[in-house]
Amino acid sequence: MKKKSWLGMALSGLAAGAVAGLFGAGGGMVLVPLLTLLMPLEETEVFPSSITIILPICLVTLAVSAAVGTVPWQDALPYLFGSAAGGWAAGMWGRKIPVKWLHRGLGILILWGGYRYLCC
Repeated sequence: MKKKSWLGMALSGLAAGAVAGLFGAGGGMVLVPLLTLLMPLEETEVFPSSITIILPICLVTLAVSAAVGTVPWQDALPYLFGSAAGGWAAGMWGRKIPVKWLHRGLGILILWGGYRYLCC
């Protein structure tokens, strides 16, 4: 088991918050690798912990964006139902997926997103 590093945890949260605020990403692409390296968590606890950390980050980002008037509510609301269903399904059945496949899937999504932003 890894020893807790409060500085490492704070810097991980800062990195995830910055990614969420700047790029509109949930920060998971930063958090999952950092939690794996810095936290005394079992492999099966990393993804649920990431979601737990990301929720308040997303809420703060939403509040700030709404306060400055940059949230396109009418464009975003239709996605709410699908994302809620996907989140529920992942929470219910995600534990049955081997952790190494979750890591690989996240890596593929990050690479695909990077490719799309850089090349398309």
